[in-house]
Order: sequence, then C-alpha cells, then structure tokens
Amino acid sequence: MRKIKKHKLPFISITYWFLLLYIVSALVWWFISLERQNKQMYIYRFEQLRKDEPFYAEKILALDDAKARKSMQYIGEGLTFFVLIMVGAAYVYRTIRRQIKIADQQQNFMMAITHELKTPIAVARLNLETLQKRKLQPELQEKLIANTLIETNRLNTLTSNILIAAQLEGGKHHVNLQNVNFTELVDHCLRDLSGHYPSRQFTCDIHEEIWINAEPLLIQILISNLLENAVKYSSIDSSVAVHLYKENNKARFSVTDEGLGIAAQEKKKIFNKFYRVGSEAMRKTKGTGLGLFLCKKIVRDHKGNIVVIDNKPQGSIFIVQIPLLKNNVNEYTA
Repeated sequence: MRKIKKHKLPFISITYWFLLLYIVSALVWWFISLERQNKQMYIYRFEQLRKDEPFYAEKILALDDAKARKSMQYIGEGLTFFVLIMVGAAYVYRTIRRQIKIADQQQNFMMAITHELKTPIAVARLNLETLQKRKLQPELQEKLIANTLIETNRLNTLTSNILIAAQLEGGKHHVNLQNVNFTELVDHCLRDLSGHYPSRQFTCDIHEEIWINAEPLLIQILISNLLENAVKYSSIDSSVAVHLYKENNKARFSVTDEGLGIAAQEKKKIFNKFYRVGSEAMRKTKGTGLGLFLCKKIVRDHKGNIVVIDNKPQGSIFIVQIPLLKNNVNEYTA
C-alpha cells in the first residue's frame, strides 16, 4: 500500500502531461487543417477569375486580403485556445498535486496521531493495573501515580492541540484577550517540562513582569510546543536556551536548541499544517505536524510574528514577538 502511494504522483504526472500533449497536438492539427482549407479556397477562387474580366487586379488583392484575414483569425483563435488550455492545465495540475500531497500528509498525521495516543494510554493503563493488582511501597506508588499524571497531561496537551487547531483554522475559536503575565506562563511551562524531562538542561534568561494582551491558554500552548520541539529534536546531553525580554515595544520570546537544524528550503514549510520533515515511516521523533502550524496561527491571532533562524554552530532558534501592553513598554536590548 505504501509503494502504491509513493508512485501515485509520478504516474498521474506522466498521464496528465501525455493527455495535455495530445490536446495541444490536436489544436495544432486543427490549425493546420483550417489553414490548408483556407489555401485551397484561395486557389479555387483564384482559378475562377479570368484575366480579361474587369477589375481583375482588384479582385486578386481582395482574395489575398481575405486569405490573410482568415489566417490571422485562425492564429488568434488558436493562440486564445492555447493560452486557455495551458492556464487551465497548470491550475488543474497544481490542484491535483496539492491534493495528493495533502492526502499524504493527512495519512502521515493519522499514523503519527495513532502512535502519540497509544503511548500515554498504554503507559497509564499499565501503571493503573500495577497499582490495582500489586501492593507496592508508598514511594513506588507515588512514582507510578506521578508518571501516570505526566502521561495524562501529555494526552490532554495532544487533544487540546488538535481541538484548538481545528477551531482556529475554522474560525470557530474566539480569542479571549486579557492581561497576561508572559513571564509566569514561561516559568510554569518550564517547570512542567523539567518535571517531564528531569535529565535535560535548560538555560534561562527570563525578565520579570512582561505583560501582553493575549489568551492564556493559547500562549501556554505556544510556549509548550516550542519547548517540546527543542527537546525532541536535540540530543539528551545538549542544552535548551530560553530567553524572554522586552524589545521595541514587544515581548521577545526565543527558544534555542542544539539539534541538527532546519534546511533553508524547509524553514517556511514547517509552519504548514501536517508538514513534517522526512517520511513518517523513517523519522524517529514523535509528532503530529500540528505544533508549529498552531504556533504560527496563535502568534498571528495575537498580531505578532514567528521566525526560525540557524543557531551556530548547529541547531535552530525560534523567535516569537508579541506586542506588549501599553503600560509595559520599557525597552530592553539584548
């Protein structure tokens, strides 16, 4: 089934261009046939004329003019049909190509979401069955309960991402703006992530009392997704740097990792819905392809912007800028 999907686009492309070539060839043959008919009519009318009849020269000129006008008519009609065919063909080809890619991305999404959902459910179920069937020491019980809570929180985050992404894209989620302490949200997300990845090292430079006009839930999802990506796409022994400060009347939040980085041609694509670098069957990192799409949507809905640049010597830096509250605009330059 996977091989069929893989070769579907080349097969459709070959078939499509063959049919297009056939249509263009038919158009050219139509022009040649009409032009040949025009020439035959000219010869027939020319042979009907007699040199001794009055206005012979004028009638020859009239025949030449009629032949030329017919040729120009056929050329004009042919070019018009050719342009319409090529414009329509390009539009249809791009649409089909886009739909096939979207279908493939959706299939990758279904594969990824299945794995993402099964893992926390399986871990939570195993922990609960262990607690039910065995009498454990209090310390071990607490550890299993804490682990179960972490997995259920992970499951809750995943379902929230899917729900919020669908609502934002469909315009059904009304952003509830309020005064939000950006600093506290970043601190809260970092504490949660540190609990989930106790062995990871985080370097933080977070300034106090940075306030923005935003919806807390959406900003928390934004922060969590960027931090999770930085952890997932970098090695265990590398550090993740988090910065938050004021710059030019905006809150500037950045997450820096030391992973493999992102190729230049991929930097714009990674914010597309369902898009993930590489093949779903080959990649090792977990994900659904919704995280960065959701981040960009959230940032735009808060009148901000998000970009990704290269970290030196390796890795990526995701930078988010969101307007500050009017009474919280003291500038700081890093």
